[in-house]
Amino acid sequence: MSGQDIIVIGGSAGGLEALTTILSSLPSSLNASLFVVLHTSPQSGGGLPQVLERSCLLPVAFAADNEAIDRRRVYVASPDHHLTLADGEVSVTRGPRENGFRPAVDPLFRSAAKYFGSRAVGVLLSGAMDDGTFGLMAIKEAGGTVIVQHPYEAFVPSMPLSAIQNVEVDHIVRTVEIPALLMKASEGELRTVGRSGTRRDSLKRDADPTNRDIDLSRVPPDAIPEPPSKFVCPACGGSLWEVSEGGLIRYRCHTGHGFTPQTLLAAQNGNLERALWSAIRVLSERSAMHRQLAHRTADRGMSTSAEKYQERAAQEEKHANVIRDMLAAAPPVAEAMLPEMDQAV
Repeated sequence: MSGQDIIVIGGSAGGLEALTTILSSLPSSLNASLFVVLHTSPQSGGGLPQVLERSCLLPVAFAADNEAIDRRRVYVASPDHHLTLADGEVSVTRGPRENGFRPAVDPLFRSAAKYFGSRAVGVLLSGAMDDGTFGLMAIKEAGGTVIVQHPYEAFVPSMPLSAIQNVEVDHIVRTVEIPALLMKASEGELRTVGRSGTRRDSLKRDADPTNRDIDLSRVPPDAIPEPPSKFVCPACGGSLWEVSEGGLIRYRCHTGHGFTPQTLLAAQNGNLERALWSAIRVLSERSAMHRQLAHRTADRGMSTSAEKYQERAAQEEKHANVIRDMLAAAPPVAEAMLPEMDQAV
């Protein structure tokens, strides 16, 4: 078997520590290119490559749009930009968020599967929710190799667990064991389980019959055969299409936003919370206005009207406090509701 020279790595909370451990143990002679997506906020700044390069023998830098792919380099997704791959080059865009994030792991993994097939190795690290699962599924179906950090070791095990439960993972290992696997893969010596061959390598690269479009916003609305689901996109308000892949469900809208059921629920939770805080604000403002009217009518000797305004103010303040108590008692929202999911498209 020829060497697997396209290594894509994704992670979220706790992923930076694991990624640093992996990169620090890779030799400068590694015959492969590495591409990294970590969930970051748009305000995280540009210091991630410098942090990684301190312990890495390979050059590390943010990927540039249309940059040629070279071996023995680490390409990192910059904040607020997706990183995907094409024939011989990388693509860096501010496309719609997936699973609440930009950059997201799934677009990178899907593009590696689509354009590089069995040459791709997907590595999923610590993180909450389930970003990366569909991307690993695509890599596996394309004949690539899937490696997942052991959930017992992961700081946040949700992403590794989701992959293990839904994808035929080749290797579930501790972080310190991953570099040796990547070196074997680059030399064509890594054993895999249940490899599905090079099915995707034989497909036309301008078509993706599995519906795993790298950018759904480029697909015309009338090209989607299924009717829309009953749900709307929490990011833009458009219709969501339900797509089934390998027994799993994901949702995509025309704009290109993508969600798994978990991340869709998290986004809906965020919209619900914003709506409830907005209701508190409106009720508080109405209560204050009714108190002002009560004072003004009382000064004019209109005691009956003043009492009615005071009653309304008290009712509205009571309703606002009920909603406030409900929000205070709600469980904390998952990682997918970090600031980047709360921001507009």
